[in-house]
Amino acid sequence: MPELPEVETIRRGLLKCIVREKGGKILEVRVEEAKSFIGEGAEIVGATVVRLRRKGKALILDFDNRKSAIIHLRMTGQLVWVGKERFAGGHPNDNFIAELPNKQTRVEIVFENGTLFFNDQRKFGFIKVVPTSEVEKDSFIAKLAKEPWEMTGKELFKKLQRHKGAPIKSVILDQTIICGLGNIYADEALFYASIHPRRKAGSLSAQETEKLVEGARVVMERSLDAGGSTIRNYVKSDGTKGDYLELFAEVFNRQGKPCRRCGERIEKIKVGGRGTHFCPKCQKE
Repeated sequence: MPELPEVETIRRGLLKCIVREKGGKILEVRVEEAKSFIGEGAEIVGATVVRLRRKGKALILDFDNRKSAIIHLRMTGQLVWVGKERFAGGHPNDNFIAELPNKQTRVEIVFENGTLFFNDQRKFGFIKVVPTSEVEKDSFIAKLAKEPWEMTGKELFKKLQRHKGAPIKSVILDQTIICGLGNIYADEALFYASIHPRRKAGSLSAQETEKLVEGARVVMERSLDAGGSTIRNYVKSDGTKGDYLELFAEVFNRQGKPCRRCGERIEKIKVGGRGTHFCPKCQKE
């Protein structure tokens, strides 16, 4: 699943393609897979995109007719814009440069100036059309917690007390507790704060929790500056790979390599079924 910086990178890349006069009016919505499109495509035909925003890992297209489209890429979703220029983001494969639509295309939104293709190999992603006034009340959006930039350490500390016995890594991956952290950035934030990923959430002090929130902000901001992670599943909105892991990753995907802080070898374990990277010296259990 794309993490918040990857989704934000896609949002920024698509801004220049479809917002206001750039994409023009929507001429047609073609739904190739019913489960990938929720709502009526006819509700946005003739409309223009006036805003492209993000809530957690979801993209939201706001139209000038008071309708919105909530888009979630899930595991293998892609958004590919084909117009005067071509932009793509999400799960990378030949679709970024292939002729579209193809067998993985689930939805086509045809604009005056190009087409936005929603491809999804595993069919877990979706596009959902709702009234703009109902976006924040949508069942998927409403349950999302604050993002690291919005949340204080005090707020997170209070939430951790409700999950005292759970490993901190599992807790911060829960989007209803803190929104936007996925596997990569959870590992990096925990390293930043010198917290072992298996520590019980209730054992963290208020000061440690503050440091963890600070770490989440720092590592995600670094990734945004770099254009997202280089892990094979995600690329930048122009089709090139981000270089976050190469430039900034301290532990993620570095198992067996020396810690840049202390020299100890980075280890990889499972926490809550997720591959987890940490330094056994800097992050003592």
